[in-house]
Amino acid sequence: MATNDLIQKKIQDLAALIHEHNYRYYVLNDPIISDQEFDLLLKELITLEKQYPEFILPDSPTQRVGSDITKKFPTIEHEVQMLSLDNTYSIQEVVEFDERVQKGLEGNKYEYTCELKIDGLAISLVYENGNLLYAATRGDGKIGEVVTNNVKTIKTIPLRLQGDVIPSFVEVRGEVYISKTNFEKINEERIKQGEEIYANPRNFASGSLKLQDPREVARRKLDFFPYFVRLKEDEKKLTISTQYEGFTWLKKWGFKVNPHVQLCTSLNEVQTYLQEWETKRFTLDYETDGVVVKINSYAQQNILGNTSKFPRWAFAYKYAAQKAETVLESISFQVGRTGVITPVANLKPVLLAGTTVKRATLHNAQEIKRLDLRIGDSVLVEKGGEIIPKIVQVNLSKRPTNAQPFEFISHCPECNTALQISQTRIHYYCPNTYHCRPQIIGRVIHFVRRNAMDIQAIGEEKVAQFYDAGLIRNPADLYKITEDDLLKLDRFGKKLAENVLNGIQKSKTQPFERVLFALGIRYVGETVAVKLAYHFKSIDALFSATIEQISQIHEIGEKIAQAVVEASKDPYYIQLVAALKQAGLQFSIDENKTTQKITSNKLEGLTLLATGKMKHFTREGIEKAIRDNGGKVATSVTKKLSYLIVGDEPGESKIKKANELNIKMISEQEFLDMIKD
Repeated sequence: MATNDLIQKKIQDLAALIHEHNYRYYVLNDPIISDQEFDLLLKELITLEKQYPEFILPDSPTQRVGSDITKKFPTIEHEVQMLSLDNTYSIQEVVEFDERVQKGLEGNKYEYTCELKIDGLAISLVYENGNLLYAATRGDGKIGEVVTNNVKTIKTIPLRLQGDVIPSFVEVRGEVYISKTNFEKINEERIKQGEEIYANPRNFASGSLKLQDPREVARRKLDFFPYFVRLKEDEKKLTISTQYEGFTWLKKWGFKVNPHVQLCTSLNEVQTYLQEWETKRFTLDYETDGVVVKINSYAQQNILGNTSKFPRWAFAYKYAAQKAETVLESISFQVGRTGVITPVANLKPVLLAGTTVKRATLHNAQEIKRLDLRIGDSVLVEKGGEIIPKIVQVNLSKRPTNAQPFEFISHCPECNTALQISQTRIHYYCPNTYHCRPQIIGRVIHFVRRNAMDIQAIGEEKVAQFYDAGLIRNPADLYKITEDDLLKLDRFGKKLAENVLNGIQKSKTQPFERVLFALGIRYVGETVAVKLAYHFKSIDALFSATIEQISQIHEIGEKIAQAVVEASKDPYYIQLVAALKQAGLQFSIDENKTTQKITSNKLEGLTLLATGKMKHFTREGIEKAIRDNGGKVATSVTKKLSYLIVGDEPGESKIKKANELNIKMISEQEFLDMIKD
């Protein structure tokens, strides 16, 4: 067998093996290898795909987190309309529904399925010959938006169906959601950063699928439960005749099916299920607000038919939102990394939706004013999305006679600096950016995090400990800490001190793009940091650039450019960069230390730009391939451009400009021919 054939087979075998381990981990919850062993397999596949991009599979595990930024999501018409469900709120309405079913089916026997109503976003997944063709949102039921790249990041959605019997076409509908645990972690982090928390898991999941960067979607750890299967009428390989049978096939194809689906042979069993889950749902790690009840037989569903809006063979039984009355004892204030002040209600403990609630978010000063909250008020508390407690109403009949209108604080609760109000007139913030304790601690925590300087031996508690001991006032102070400093602290032995110092020392090898992200410049996230680093090559060149020069970079807007220019003139960043340079951190592109190394000089002296969708590359993937082979990546079509690489659906303006300037245009395959061995 030829060498290339062996490599291609190796890539295929690795991809299949990783798919299997992903399925065992995320769907079966039964891993058979360690995380380290899995990471080594994935690393081996990534290495091979980088060397041989022509062999990358469309459903490769590495494609779950693409880097294509999508600014506009195309629309698609659903072959079969995605209807919404009629809601019922009482057992009497359930009985009336059953009476209509009896009449519609003319006395024939029937069964129901009961499924927990997952509070997320409905999507349609279309598979051809077992491979995920596209994913679309429900939209208005008739037309949805294609969000395939974002959906690929969800580990419980197979990119390729498994099993012996796979139909040539199948549509799987289901619900994208986020677990309570992950949702709470994200909101806790936002509170620490002084940012608005997300109101509920459903809106969060829905908004996540419309993000432009799939890598950000991946970080949000969304999940998926399927609830419907549709085959073509002429499908020869198999037939699915009931809703419950559909779940059996979904399991065989590699989906994670909700374990609480129940087949009910009578109305009494349905009622028992509804009553059982009214309180039991609070023990789950995902949000449910009711139960979906369906006729099990597809043939009987067709007999009952649909109205213009709802199916006559299904309904959603909605539970009433749980509320509890308690007393507002006080209001405290938190200061985030950016200085934003977030008010928090401290409540007399009360049991609500299975948990004891002691605190509730108040968002901002406007919310306190809208509710006319006063200390001592009896308040009605509800769990927004049944996760985040919020005050929805004041019981004025119980208001204490001496209760005074609440005045929002005028000075920072941490450093006593006079607060300022944001341009939107919504948030108050502390302007004492570089001397306010929580802001300093927040910036250092950002600096040491895994995707920045990756100093894993230092967590939030240690950062706070270092600050309180007077060891740090900015990230650069980390590099001045000595072993003697650490051994004087509580709970620090010699071994722990060595781990911390080794982690700090090791961080000096982090490439420029990671250091730039770690600085914490407003709006400069991971992706932006990479683009800025590889365009300007050094911090000196970046800090000398104008707003116009920065905003000319592909997908870098004026808001980001302005933030970078402001940072370049800010004494804090000037001094911080100088101190970090002196400590030995990387502030320029060094091919020996960066994650992007030049592997050949095949494109030396050439400047290239890609437009349109590529079959073998993501947007950043093809840019990396250009750099890896010694070429330069252009940000626009100019006379200096050597080649314009043209994929599917290219930018019309780029094609027009290339024709005007007589720039040579090449296909993706021609580009691959240029760089292959």
